[in-house]
Amino acid sequence: MKKIIIAALVVVHGYAQEVAFNVKEREHSVRDIIDSVAKSQDKEISIVTEASDMFTDAKISGGLRALYSGYEYGGAQSQYATAVGAQIKYELAAFRGFHAAVEFSSSHDIGFATGEGVGHNAEISSTKGNYTELSQAYINYKNGGVNLRAGRQLIDTPLADSDDIRIIANTFEAYTLSYEWESLTFMGGLLTRWQGTDTGLSAENHWSDTGEDGTHFGGFSYSDDFIDSSVWYYGISKDSDPNSATGNVANSSFYTDISLHIELSKEYALHASAQYLNQKEADASAMDATIYGAMAELVMFEDFALSAAYNKSQKQEGKGSFSGFGGGTLYTNMDSMILDTITMDRDAQALVAGLTYRYNDFGFMYVYGAFDGEANSFGIKERIIEQNIGFEYTPDEKVTFAALYVKNEDKIEGGSNGGDWENVRVLLFYNF
Repeated sequence: MKKIIIAALVVVHGYAQEVAFNVKEREHSVRDIIDSVAKSQDKEISIVTEASDMFTDAKISGGLRALYSGYEYGGAQSQYATAVGAQIKYELAAFRGFHAAVEFSSSHDIGFATGEGVGHNAEISSTKGNYTELSQAYINYKNGGVNLRAGRQLIDTPLADSDDIRIIANTFEAYTLSYEWESLTFMGGLLTRWQGTDTGLSAENHWSDTGEDGTHFGGFSYSDDFIDSSVWYYGISKDSDPNSATGNVANSSFYTDISLHIELSKEYALHASAQYLNQKEADASAMDATIYGAMAELVMFEDFALSAAYNKSQKQEGKGSFSGFGGGTLYTNMDSMILDTITMDRDAQALVAGLTYRYNDFGFMYVYGAFDGEANSFGIKERIIEQNIGFEYTPDEKVTFAALYVKNEDKIEGGSNGGDWENVRVLLFYNF
């Protein structure tokens, strides 16, 4: 999962929200935190009484982005690219519960500020240097707490998510049904295909299957001021396409988590979380895993926070884990490194700790992660250290300037995460 992310400091916003116990806005990992920095906010849908007013009261939303991302590798040629991109969404007003929307996403390299040949960083705008896709196109029906959506859409669940960490977010061709009742939310559906950052922005085929028969999923969550928890199931079918973004990851996945939010005083809040992921192999995919996780966060004066997270994967001989279609749900997922990278055929664990601080419109973050894999059947071990340093300036709710420095060190030279390298990203984002 080659993700190096910008704008990590939204973590500060996340912690501040948690002090107010806005638990539905919780962030669980560095990747989730960065995801939330650039995500466009949909405008509230108008409700009309005449069908013709669906168009006159339609809303336009989206964002413009400029991104630089440069890599330095030990002993190898550096790679860099600068791109500009946009997401433009047009959404009709709702009439008798029905509405629809379309969204285009696009990213284009700036030639004079982008490397050529082996010096080109293709992860922003594909190997062609440009990427444009109809990223969303859906019909939606809502009646009370029931919501039904069919078509290309944005989805954020534990094992399938938007992972909006560059210019193009992941979106899915799917059929989803959700129901909200007081503090409970139920959701289920079928995912058939997906596109975006985590599919590699294929220049030839923008959309990749989520299995030959798709991925069925269902789950529910409960949230109040003190606790939020969820339980999910995913049935991922076999994928025999050699050009698939994930390969064959067929399995049955059960995921659950729980978080407690404790207000220690007017200035201090504590958040304690635990998670569990169990995967059973299907169709010889070699995806079979058991992963536990825990996280603790201490927030002080709403502006300063300390956090620590731990994940442990138990060895299954010749088997590994699959965190999902997107950035994954584990607490220790960092900008680039995730535990999946080293779980194959070994016991593996990750420990991540960090701090954040915010002053007025400025924010700062530092996170250190250590990923260790015991010897596999061939006696090969893994130890990868990643550090993320981030800065953010948000003068208003529409504009964000951010930068992130990522340092990745392979201490045993196993090569699982690309060896030793450094990455610098700079992002300017305007939301409308």
